[in-house]
Amino acid sequence: MKLLLDTHLLIWAASAPERLSKQAASLIQDPRNDLLFSAVSLWEIVIKSTGNWPDFSIDAARLRRGMIDSGYSELAVTAAHTLGVASLPPIHKDPFDRLLLAQAATEGFLFLTSDKTLATYPGPVKLV
Repeated sequence: MKLLLDTHLLIWAASAPERLSKQAASLIQDPRNDLLFSAVSLWEIVIKSTGNWPDFSIDAARLRRGMIDSGYSELAVTAAHTLGVASLPPIHKDPFDRLLLAQAATEGFLFLTSDKTLATYPGPVKLV
């Protein structure tokens, strides 16, 4: 199964695996799953690392390199992904999360999130 991780899960998997739920850790460690991270997450980290967001005080370039070295695949943003945001109901206001979910829906990937609000969207999203 192809799994796209939300930004928090991506950060935790790389730098604080103890923060992952047992379910998230199990899915991430399962060798049958293909793990993906999005350029959207790196963009979010770069933007939020310059503000007062302590969860995002991580070097996005080092994170990217670490994810690639750990076998994750990188997902670029396409026009189809951005257009997919239009079909999402306005449940969640964070544009990064909405684009991540649209990417998963467009590509047919399962989107893993720790965000309870984001997990209420219909489609390929799983709260872990």
